[in-house]
Amino acid sequence: MGDLSSEWLAAYASSRKIADQPFDINRAGLLILDMQEYFLNPDSHAFVPSGRMIIPGLNKLAASFRAAERPVIATQHINSPDDAGMMASWWTELITEDHQLVNLSSELNITPGEILIKNQYDAFFESSMKEILDEENVEQLVIGGVMTHLCCETTARSGFVQGYEIFFLVDGTATYNREYHLATLRNLAHGIAVLTTSEKLMGEE
Repeated sequence: MGDLSSEWLAAYASSRKIADQPFDINRAGLLILDMQEYFLNPDSHAFVPSGRMIIPGLNKLAASFRAAERPVIATQHINSPDDAGMMASWWTELITEDHQLVNLSSELNITPGEILIKNQYDAFFESSMKEILDEENVEQLVIGGVMTHLCCETTARSGFVQGYEIFFLVDGTATYNREYHLATLRNLAHGIAVLTTSEKLMGEE
């Protein structure tokens, strides 16, 4: 994963934007999207093969944010027929509150107070996300989780429009295949987000 992340950063990241938008954990919040068993269990039809590989880095990064007394938010995607909207049209089933794979992975080190429920790709939509970030004086938003090209990318775009400096984790996001992942990296790096890695944010590279 490390070699691939370095390769993707070299290929897609904007060195100018990295220099213009330096990371400052004291202005930042960490957002981890939808690391639920629905996407991480091999028996699920929505299984993301690389999903579990990103958990150690996300846990380490979350610990760094907590040590700096900065917010960590982990979303849990839950739908009902009333709030699913177009997701009900696109997908064969909904992740309902009683779904057997609805819970966040036990491997992800998250406290109950850090969990935020969402019902669309965009974690800001009909949630208290913005209120939480503004209360914590968050100006820079670090995004990780699943899936790279759906919830992660949509939330990154939404956060950008609302005025946050977006940092997108090359090694902390995952989706079904490399093509989807790289398409998002290319698109976001062009005008939405600074591409980075967990190690870079923690000063380990």
